[in-house]
Amino acid sequence: MKVFGNAIARISLVLVLVLPLCVHADVLNDILDRGKIRVGVSLFAPWAMRDKAGELIGFEIDVSKKLAGEMGVDPEFKVYAWTDIIPALNRGDIDVIIAGMAITPQRALQLNFTLPYAESGVGLATNTRMTEGIKDLRELNRPQIIVAAAAKTLGSDVAKLVFDAADLRILATGAEAERAVLDGKAHAYVGGLVETTFLSLQHPDKVDTPLSKPLLVSVAGMGVKKGDQELLNFLNAWITARAADKWLAATQKHWFSSLKWRDRVAPQ
Repeated sequence: MKVFGNAIARISLVLVLVLPLCVHADVLNDILDRGKIRVGVSLFAPWAMRDKAGELIGFEIDVSKKLAGEMGVDPEFKVYAWTDIIPALNRGDIDVIIAGMAITPQRALQLNFTLPYAESGVGLATNTRMTEGIKDLRELNRPQIIVAAAAKTLGSDVAKLVFDAADLRILATGAEAERAVLDGKAHAYVGGLVETTFLSLQHPDKVDTPLSKPLLVSVAGMGVKKGDQELLNFLNAWITARAADKWLAATQKHWFSSLKWRDRVAPQ
């Protein structure tokens, strides 16, 4: 009886170890069986937006549709406030986060990231007239130079490090910082790469983006629930393939380097 009892215990231990792996491995199969992949997004231009008909458009939407099509399933989009999107993933309400989420060690404690599929970061926009004689980034880091940034953002953190000798104005919002540069009340604005790029595209006669590279580069990854290894493997393979054929780069360029899509977006 003791031998029999030991055998039962060993079998039970094997089942305890194996069953969670089987459950996690089935997430990809569940997606294929239901014919839908549930994608969590947040509304940030140009990552994901509503068009005038109320439909979702943007970089993440194109990525999700392409990904789903190559899986042979349909994308089912679920829109969340930014603070709610990781909890939704961990509850099992969605299969994947595709929302321009920067890969950070802190977030990696809560979910598993794929390989990077997009780049972003912190950029610099300058008032063209006020900085026309400035040829070097170091010349902006002087007491007589006013640098604007939005409070509690990565842009303000970077500005404090890069422009520690300048007259740094930390304003309540990014819109206020942008307006300071447009109105000639600040020489420069340090903010998200998307915001600084679009500011110069919208006001090419007043604003320039003088740097060839961002002040800080960050990379975005898709997020899956911890343990969903088979899904993670597929997503990594897809990203590798679409990076190799330049589809990801071309799609990001369309959404992030021009405003050709702006007339499609619903008014805020």
